[in-house]
Amino acid sequence: MDPRRPEAEVVIVEGDRIAAVGERALLEAFPGAAREDLRGRSCLPGFIDAHNHLCIAALHPVWADLSRVDSPEALERALRGQAAREPEAGWIRGFGWNETRTGYSPTRAELDALDLGRPVLLAHYSLHQGVVDSRGLDELGIGRGTPDPVGGAIARGPDGAPAGLLVERAFGLAHARSLAATRDPERWADLVAARARTLLSDGVTCVHDAACPPEAEALYRRMAAAGTLPLSVLTLPHPEAILMPPEALRLEGPRTGEGDERVRVGPIKVFADGGVAPALDVRLGGRRLQLGMRFADLADAVERAQRHGFRVAVHAIGNAGVEAALEAFERAARASPGADPRFRIEHASLVTPRQIRRMRELGAVAVVQPGFLFHMGQAVEKVPFEDATWMAFGDMERAGVPLAASSDDPCAFHEPLRTSAHGATRITGSGAVLDPQQSVDYLSWLRAWTAGAAFAGGQEGERGRLLPGLRADLVLLEGALDPEHPPRVSETWVAGACAWRAPGPWPCQ
Repeated sequence: MDPRRPEAEVVIVEGDRIAAVGERALLEAFPGAAREDLRGRSCLPGFIDAHNHLCIAALHPVWADLSRVDSPEALERALRGQAAREPEAGWIRGFGWNETRTGYSPTRAELDALDLGRPVLLAHYSLHQGVVDSRGLDELGIGRGTPDPVGGAIARGPDGAPAGLLVERAFGLAHARSLAATRDPERWADLVAARARTLLSDGVTCVHDAACPPEAEALYRRMAAAGTLPLSVLTLPHPEAILMPPEALRLEGPRTGEGDERVRVGPIKVFADGGVAPALDVRLGGRRLQLGMRFADLADAVERAQRHGFRVAVHAIGNAGVEAALEAFERAARASPGADPRFRIEHASLVTPRQIRRMRELGAVAVVQPGFLFHMGQAVEKVPFEDATWMAFGDMERAGVPLAASSDDPCAFHEPLRTSAHGATRITGSGAVLDPQQSVDYLSWLRAWTAGAAFAGGQEGERGRLLPGLRADLVLLEGALDPEHPPRVSETWVAGACAWRAPGPWPCQ
């Protein structure tokens, strides 16, 4: 993944470091080394998921899986099962309902009719909205006279009473309340370790936890100290009430770069727009459309974070959100001339040509999700805007904008080899091909999952390439690097030791 030396024949590992990389003759300098014959496989740096929600995804086995729930009857079965499995939990929580997939959206009335005896929250697959029952509304103190929070919405019925649907920041507050009431620290650690081992099986050796509350930061540090954290984590500090601006107390804590290779502090995470309500300012059929939710406190949040010594990662899906992020970055750059702020735009899903040029001029990194071609591509393939492009990965790459690949797991599938295939083929969930000129080749996506993601996290001096002195996190792939027939992970190595291998003829040494 180093453009100067894209391929090699031999990698020498000593302890947890890469000691040397070169041609086969290099073996003569290490006559006593144990040899791992690749036998036709490819060896790459371990994948780095630059936008993952590990601390949340780890809890999903505890909650009711609603991803295939398509009726009130199916919802009742899922929630009663959840209530029976977790009788001591303060809230009954389900996750993953997706109306675009099933055609079904749960309602407050349906939850009230179940009368489960505890407050209920059903989180949307996007983690940007959710439905609560009447007990949940009471627990949250939401009533007829409760105003919408800045950057959020409380859906209401014809009579003005809360309907149970909480959108964006209104959902974030409910998320935090239900999370605290359902999470046991020791159990959480076990679940994080289990989820991390799943990621290892897909070649992921490091994640950037993209909305990491203080409780999760502390958990990761404890696990790393105890030797129970299977992979590395770069934390993106964020309040537990997701989508909210940074908390003053956390801004006084450890800054970007503090920590070690196992757990390090990354940039502060802030929001420019919504997830289910991304901010759009586009032209369609000759008419201007302005839609979605833009967070007015973004520029102040970026300035505060930078003033406290943090780099910044801004969630921006729609082009109006991207515009707000760029304006905030330009303001921050003027305040600190000559610095390397390593600005990150998380998603950058809809952009204009001018915004791409500004990203390049600012040195901003686009932390993108090629796997979004599957679900988001299917949703937008028949809505071609005249002045902005969905998932313009090809244009960004050609303009010289650094790309870092990621999954947004658990909001989308997490396998790097699978997401990269969609990024190269541009095939959506419907089987159509969305804007083939925006394709990026498969090897470049693998580079975005390694060197690109490391650069986004300020980790280029420790991981992401096969270079002497870097950490020996490796992934071995069986099969050609072909997006039409993607390879599979056969082994994953962490710090110079085999941490996972697929069933097959290649034993870990």
